[in-house]
Amino acid sequence: MSETGERSFVIKCGGSTLAALPDSFYAELRLLREEGWSPVIVHGGGPAINDTLTKLGIESRFEGGLRVTSEEVLDVVEMVLSGAINKQVVRRLQAAGAPAVGLSGVDGGLIEAVPVENADRIGLVGEVAHVNGTLLNGILTLGYIPVVSPVGLDFQGAGRYNINADTAAGAVASAIGAGRLIVVTDVPGILRETERGRETVPVITEEEIRAMIASGAIYGGMIPKVEAALACLHGQVREVVIVDGSVPGILRHTLLVGDTGTRIVKSL
Repeated sequence: MSETGERSFVIKCGGSTLAALPDSFYAELRLLREEGWSPVIVHGGGPAINDTLTKLGIESRFEGGLRVTSEEVLDVVEMVLSGAINKQVVRRLQAAGAPAVGLSGVDGGLIEAVPVENADRIGLVGEVAHVNGTLLNGILTLGYIPVVSPVGLDFQGAGRYNINADTAAGAVASAIGAGRLIVVTDVPGILRETERGRETVPVITEEEIRAMIASGAIYGGMIPKVEAALACLHGQVREVVIVDGSVPGILRHTLLVGDTGTRIVKSL
């Protein structure tokens, strides 16, 4: 466990969720940092990447949930993720009084990656092989909030890879010794039908999630949300919590009380 591990946590936000988060969310992060917590943000940016690719007339498609990534597509991914979106998050944090440092997995060799198994079909998509936790913990110790875009390098430091933000977030959490990863979305958690109507499932395992998907209890747009959360349940991460980022005080309540959202655990 690192020096910051006990009080550290990782937030994973998708691009569309980030755009909709209220200023109070960033203000809450500032307060938590002042109280001794060590947050790290790992973000995606799928919708903005899609928009930019369309504007540039570059074809983009997905296979098995992963974006088929050519050199041309990766140029756009890196520009949007590590440029526009990353700096937008840093600006909003600093406007709220929270000092932040924007990084991609390329910077300081933060995220080392290897090609995914089906790289012959989907191109420059990588799996995380190593995260430089020392770099992140050093930034946290200096009092800054790291904001990470999931673009990585190979071991030689030359080849770039597009990395799934969910798996990157789980790997980052493990690397800094954080046991909890908070997936910030636009829903209160996993919902199920009860006699009282639809209610949030407080705690669930991966096995139970798979069963709910198979039975149709989890359906539609909720499926990719829970799949993303499961992808974060990596290494030392004990639990992933799905929460609605628009709820005032949601991070504090999740960290200190723990009775909000849905906790996904490896086993009960």
